[in-house]
Amino acid sequence: MSSVDWGDAPTWIAAIFAGGAALFAGMTIRSQRQQIDEQRAFIGEQSANLLLERELLRAQADDRRRAQARAVTMFSRQVYTTEEADFADVWQVWVSNPTDEPITDVWVRFGDTYTALNASTLNDLEQPVGSPRGVPVDVVGPHRRFRFDSSRLPETALENHPPVLLFKDAAGVRWRLDQRGVVEEIGDDVTG
Repeated sequence: MSSVDWGDAPTWIAAIFAGGAALFAGMTIRSQRQQIDEQRAFIGEQSANLLLERELLRAQADDRRRAQARAVTMFSRQVYTTEEADFADVWQVWVSNPTDEPITDVWVRFGDTYTALNASTLNDLEQPVGSPRGVPVDVVGPHRRFRFDSSRLPETALENHPPVLLFKDAAGVRWRLDQRGVVEEIGDDVTG
């Protein structure tokens, strides 16, 4: 008969349990690494999504910020002050604020040298109402229109200095609108 060496049995049992524990620990580590890799991939996707959402929110905020400035319009024409004049010698510039908020500190400039001489509130028929006022116009209210008139200019000045509208929106941001309809934000140090 063969006999089992019981002195070695506890060693074998301990070795089997230690091997099982090592196998279980290895499987656990492998599983945790997979989970960590999945979490990193998920965090990466979430970071990319947050970046896209942040860019979208910034674009929407910028659109809201520019909305009033883009809605303001300017139309201009050169006019003759006398029938005997050989050329149109005055700019007339119509400014319309179709928004629900006022625009302030409103100037019309002609190049770097000339500013509008006066401004008049317009009625629904585009006719001046009341006496002309000086420039700048402090406030052009919601759904209001003004006409700005230049002083008499030499022909070359009239041709080389198209009108530019400068104004602040309801948020206090200063804007520049040129004759082509291009609106750009400008610094506060720019005045008429």
